[in-house]
Amino acid sequence: MLLTYAVGDVHGSLDKMKALVEACRQHAEGRDMRFVFLGDYIDRGPDSAGVLRFMMSLEADLPKQIVALKGNHEAWAISLLDGVAPAGAWLRNGGAETLRSYGAKEIGDLPRAHLNWMRSLPLFFDDGRRFFVHAGVNPSRPLDAQQDEELLWIRMPFLTNRRDYGRLIVHGHTPLENEKPELHPNRLNLDTAAAFGGPLTAAVFNDEQTEPLSFLQAK
Repeated sequence: MLLTYAVGDVHGSLDKMKALVEACRQHAEGRDMRFVFLGDYIDRGPDSAGVLRFMMSLEADLPKQIVALKGNHEAWAISLLDGVAPAGAWLRNGGAETLRSYGAKEIGDLPRAHLNWMRSLPLFFDDGRRFFVHAGVNPSRPLDAQQDEELLWIRMPFLTNRRDYGRLIVHGHTPLENEKPELHPNRLNLDTAAAFGGPLTAAVFNDEQTEPLSFLQAK
């Protein structure tokens, strides 16, 4: 049996991330496992640089066990690098903390390997039971016809729609103020606001049922 640990928005919370990854490993007790990270590794929290170094190290050590998705904050940073978005809004929404963690003045000062890694991240992962994505999906489109912008940024009408997608949509992006994951029949939100003092959360899945078996958190 394969265990899948889906991890919500990290946002520079390196200590919580390390603690949660270790908790997941202990929970697996040697069973086959993989991680699916839902994006937003950078911005807001204190150590975006450390989070990216940790993520890239995990991928190097466990290449077949790590699925790292792109969040809107990674996409935002790359759009700044490419000159297609202004820096002001990004800086006000956590970008300044990211630059500080690198000791950098602008996005182009970040290590090229880190920028290339963020650019290369996929937007979704479908395991046949769950559709893992950063923000959500457009309820009016089939899962195989979603637009990149929607997968990265959508909130409404996704959050209030009750459509059965044929998959459980596992997402982050919208912080939950009560620090608990939010499970609905058609979707699961794992953004428990780690960057705002909340815990970092992982949902535990197996390959025999769609719904999560349990949740793990690091505070």
